[in-house]
This record gives sequence, structure tokens and C-alpha cells, in this order.
Amino acid sequence: MKAVIAKNKPQLDDALTVRHQVFVEEQKVPIELEIDEYEDKSTHVVLYDDEKPIGAGRFRVIDDVGKLERICVLPEYRGKGAGTMIMEKLESIAKEKGLKTVKLNAQTHAEAFYQRLGYETVSDVFPDAGIPHVTMVKTL
Repeated sequence: MKAVIAKNKPQLDDALTVRHQVFVEEQKVPIELEIDEYEDKSTHVVLYDDEKPIGAGRFRVIDDVGKLERICVLPEYRGKGAGTMIMEKLESIAKEKGLKTVKLNAQTHAEAFYQRLGYETVSDVFPDAGIPHVTMVKTL
């Protein structure tokens, strides 16, 4: 498996394909909520198993904090280190930009995963697209 920054339309399409499979098809998030106005302002990461896109995430900066978003892995690759590889790539982007803090809104079922990577929960549970989330932060 290899995580790469999407540098062209085919790679961006790969990221969007994985996100569509996980968020829209599996989790029933409305497409109009999944694809938003920040797509063109974000750095996108795609995780490949050989040539097959199997995971994705995106990164943007808000008030000197790296915001990690749309992190997902196809079901058959979960629990095999794929999510960790995406997170390491996203965090490396933040470090390259000189940022000291990253944050994300995690689905509550994934909260323990992010805690294992050093993230701390800093909010109460709130709904996003009908799914319970918490905000989490990490100092790099």
C-alpha cells in the first residue's frame, strides 16, 4: 500500500470514487453533503493497493491548524494499517506547512482509532450528516 498526494485528475477521481463508495453508498451520506465547496481548496490523498484506490483523505488549513477531512478506507482493507497510512500522509503535509496542530471531526465509532494515533477528544458528540461525531486534536 502507498499513500500519495493527488497530483492529477485521475488521482483526484480515485479519491472521490473511494469517498463515494464509503460515505455515499455505505453510510448513506447525501452526495450534496459529501462533495462540497472545499474540494478545489484541499490537498487530497489517495491510498493505493498496487493500482487500486482503497482509501482517501483531504487536508486544508483553517486558522493555522491543519484540518483532516473525508478520511475513509474501503471495508475490506479496514484493520490492516490502511487508515494509519492515510493519517501519516495527511500529518506529513501539515508538518511540511509548518503547522503545529491538526484537528478532525471523527465519527464516534472511529474515535478509538484516532486516540491510538495520539488524538484527543475536545468536544461533545454532535451530528454531521446524521452520523455522531466528535472533534479531536493532535499536537505535532
